[in-house]
Amino acid sequence: MSAAAGLSLGRNISWTLVGNVVYAASQWGMLVVLARLATPQVVGQYSLALAVSAPVFMALNLQLRGVQATDAAQDFRFGDYLTLRLITTVLALIVLVAMIQNYAPETHLVIGLIGLAKAFESISDVLYGRMQARERMDRIARSTLIKGPLSLLSLLLGFIWAGLSGAAGLLATSWLLLLLTYDLPNARRLSTSEDSRRGGLPVMGRLLRTALPLGVVMGLVSLSANLPRYQIEATLGTSALGIYSALAYLMVALGIVVGAVGQAASPRLARYVASGNQKSFWVLMGRMLLAGLGLGVAGVLGAAGLGRPVLFLMYGPNYAQDLPLFVWLMGAAAFSYLASFMGFGMTAARQFKQQVPLFALMVVLLWLLCRWLIPAYGLVGAAWATMGANVFQLLGSVLILFLAFRSRSTP
Repeated sequence: MSAAAGLSLGRNISWTLVGNVVYAASQWGMLVVLARLATPQVVGQYSLALAVSAPVFMALNLQLRGVQATDAAQDFRFGDYLTLRLITTVLALIVLVAMIQNYAPETHLVIGLIGLAKAFESISDVLYGRMQARERMDRIARSTLIKGPLSLLSLLLGFIWAGLSGAAGLLATSWLLLLLTYDLPNARRLSTSEDSRRGGLPVMGRLLRTALPLGVVMGLVSLSANLPRYQIEATLGTSALGIYSALAYLMVALGIVVGAVGQAASPRLARYVASGNQKSFWVLMGRMLLAGLGLGVAGVLGAAGLGRPVLFLMYGPNYAQDLPLFVWLMGAAAFSYLASFMGFGMTAARQFKQQVPLFALMVVLLWLLCRWLIPAYGLVGAAWATMGANVFQLLGSVLILFLAFRSRSTP
């Protein structure tokens, strides 16, 4: 098989699933390391660094990977995507540095180093977009298979060496090495000399206008994921944030499958939309939604039946006493899986601008729910607030796709 030849959908899903499982397990392992070697307050400090940096990079990344992967008409060259990503990554670092000036020196340093790691990750992400557009998810999976264990090892050695700041610094270094030695060479192998050309300022401006709505959306999505954390840290303290973050990360375990299927299916969904094949689009979307429903139900049942011993074994007694929180978080995750699949569908249908008001309203709703439920009901209130926002996102996504296809079928 040539380097540029695409794989089948089944093989792409399999590769993505394997890569995402290993990477998510490694990310979870990083939390376990911190939970076992340090206090919930240190876990909370690490979670705060992620919560502060993630919305900045998610917004300014402009979801260029998704735009590139679903660019079935090839409106833009790879060079355009890469150049714009480099510009927005520098801008994200500047914004992050300006945001964290009022934090304590140790927290300031940790957030800055995590931000640097996010910058290297952002560049790898746009290179993944090139591989995804060529339906070579195996290349991305191999990168994540390296990245996951490397990240876990870097955090462990860095924490033993110099505490949390050492862990963040070594993590950033390892992601830079992966970018230079694996991701960049692989993207070059899948690109032609024509791909590397840039279209000039008018084309860059057009790409920015195309992707900006998705950047706003992804910033809002990341903000919504972290709003409960901000409220918990302000109301209940850093230790409570550490407990919540450790349990909430287990929502990601089944979300791995959602991400794998959605990423692998996105280029195919986009081709169905571009060719006007609505039937095939909805058949594939239906299968994805059924898978999401099954995963959600399995997660809730598993948490209710096995949650306490699992939490005790993974994190220790400080975390095992919060079983009701774990069950409610998995319930919230069930709705998020369905909403995520609908999000892949909206992106494939190029419904970029339409997502902005949906997620803006969702963030407002979540903020109101967090302000009400967390002070009144503690960490369980955060799970309830998240579930309410996820249900709103799901219903709004269904409406957007319904209206999009109705307008396409109207003469």
